[in-house]
Amino acid sequence: MLDIRPLIVVGVLLTVSGISLLDRTMFVLEPLTFAQSTKIYDRHGVLLYELYGEMKRTPVPFADIPDVVKEATIAAEDKDFYKHPGFDAKSIVRAAIIDVKSGELRQGGSTISQQLVRNALLTREKSFGRKFKEIVLSLKLEREYTKDEILAMYLNIIPYGSNAYGIEAASESYFGKHAQELTLYEAAYLAALPKAPTYYSPYGTHRDELDARVKAILEAMKKQGYATEEQIAGATAQPVAFKKPVTPIRAPHFVMFVIDQLQKEYGEDVLLKQGLEVTTTLDLNLQTTAEELIDAQVVKNQKRYNGGNAALVSMNPRTGEILAMVGSHNYFDPVQDGAVNVALQPRQPGSSFKPYVYATAFQKGMNPATMLMDVVTNFGTYGSGSYIPRNYDGRERGPVSARQALQGSLNIPAVKTLFFAGIQDSITTAQNMGITTLTDPTRYGPSLALGGAEVTLLDHTSAFGVFATGGVKHEVRSILSVKDHNGVMIKTTEASPGKTVLDPAVAYQITNILSDNNARQYIFGSLSRNLVLGDRPVAAKTGTTQENRDGWAIGFTPSLVTGVWVGNSDNTPMRNGADGSIVAAPIWHAFMEKAVAGTPVEAFARPSNIIEMAVDTVSGKLPTKYTPQTKMEIFAPFNVPTQRDDVHVPMGLGDEEQVVTILHSEDPKNPYWEHAVQRWMGAAASAVAETNESKEVLAKAI
Repeated sequence: MLDIRPLIVVGVLLTVSGISLLDRTMFVLEPLTFAQSTKIYDRHGVLLYELYGEMKRTPVPFADIPDVVKEATIAAEDKDFYKHPGFDAKSIVRAAIIDVKSGELRQGGSTISQQLVRNALLTREKSFGRKFKEIVLSLKLEREYTKDEILAMYLNIIPYGSNAYGIEAASESYFGKHAQELTLYEAAYLAALPKAPTYYSPYGTHRDELDARVKAILEAMKKQGYATEEQIAGATAQPVAFKKPVTPIRAPHFVMFVIDQLQKEYGEDVLLKQGLEVTTTLDLNLQTTAEELIDAQVVKNQKRYNGGNAALVSMNPRTGEILAMVGSHNYFDPVQDGAVNVALQPRQPGSSFKPYVYATAFQKGMNPATMLMDVVTNFGTYGSGSYIPRNYDGRERGPVSARQALQGSLNIPAVKTLFFAGIQDSITTAQNMGITTLTDPTRYGPSLALGGAEVTLLDHTSAFGVFATGGVKHEVRSILSVKDHNGVMIKTTEASPGKTVLDPAVAYQITNILSDNNARQYIFGSLSRNLVLGDRPVAAKTGTTQENRDGWAIGFTPSLVTGVWVGNSDNTPMRNGADGSIVAAPIWHAFMEKAVAGTPVEAFARPSNIIEMAVDTVSGKLPTKYTPQTKMEIFAPFNVPTQRDDVHVPMGLGDEEQVVTILHSEDPKNPYWEHAVQRWMGAAASAVAETNESKEVLAKAI
């Protein structure tokens, strides 16, 4: 067994005797302390996870460590390890320049020898004094030990995360095998961890970054002559399977989400050793309900639609608190990359994005009664050809109201609404409400209205919460309080007062539409049962992307907003019929039903400036004496109709006078839009004449 005590002796001797030209006080070591585990609890004090705790370490001789581990470590951390005297001058100068410019120690530039000294003898304090001390001790270390001995000590001391210190403990913790048995691919993964064990944890929220770092390490190994391209291709042919963590963990995706935030705020060392007590916003009862429902529905979705994964986020929109977060149906399922938190991954939202577009349009003067012509329209050239969207069922429905179009999830009217609202303004609305992924507006064309830009489930759910609160946005919260190991409060978080990011009247109009089950019946029929909660007011929207790659259901009461995503982690399509209303809505409905059971029924707050008045059923404008039928609709003061019904007009004189319906497109001067309406009118007139189903006469446009 390798004895690492001589290294500690070297450190002590240096501390006592110093180096003649240097101040000995620079080399005083920190007092000996015992590492204490960080504990993470749900909002009711139930333990979710214990992070770190006592170190697990099993030293192994240098000869028993496979070459792929040594080579991967050198490629990842210090390619000139066998050449330099203990530090890399170029790296230090480069890092120093960055540090001086920033005014703080950000860049490391540390060799393997320096990292060994820091982990064995020093603290991880970021200061220029500590950095200088680290270099001096590294020089002394290199004089006392061979390179192989230093590398052996490094591989037996360095932390790899998950309580594992040293390569043997890491190999056992992550792969359930001895270090001697590690493959090239596994060695590369372990070599990627020491840089930031919490951040790069394969069980955490940065799996994509970990995979990218491993890819870079393998490329470095090829350049440095440690592995051929053929060896790497063979090693990476199958994905690496990580062992299920030994430490019990509840709500794993949420816990890793919280750990990521703690690491950013307090650093690796604090999480590793100082024993924080963290109370989160999670309600474990709701979390357990969500997990059970997802597991049950995924089995059905997999069998019927080849939909192997699902995720759910539930929040209190009034506080921004996350109450449940399921990032995938099985955290430990390598086939679906279960450790990846899909709730944080950008995915296309399909029609569930449409409320942001309609909200933008309503702020500009459109309203729930505005007439939209649902006819196949050429919207011009975008990308490689003409953009001619179709409704999901391929049908045209002629004149529909914005209310019907949104609740029926019709695509053509949504694109027309986007043209009225403006692409950039629609993006701004979504961003103001909490969507953080719309970072490249040049990518988005008319398909934005149909969910052509990626969002995360967490953002999407939080943003829908803005509708629930009447336009007020609360920042997402996952932590209620943080205490030290003595129970002394370090930090408490309070719900933000909130910021009004959407006009309350517009928020209410969207909510009123999304809670209008009658308005969606003509499309969804019996499927609407999964979007209602009995007599309890609830608003909901589904979404489905092309080729059924993603199915969504997002909805809310005044005090609870929940979003569900269903699909496959690798973005492979589900089978035909896997609409959001079929694969995601059942999960949403079952969760919401259980979550609100026994709670008071709440109505959505109606702003005092909402106006309710009668308008023409077809045009959505003020009725005239020629209007055959009216309907009641709600308006904001700034989008109340001021024009009179010009769709129903008189034709003929005296006793022969009759009312004729004359329809134009939303943009009569645009030949693409106008010709599409005239084509539809001609087809509709022929159908009426042939079937004699209507007495209404459709005339050509004037």
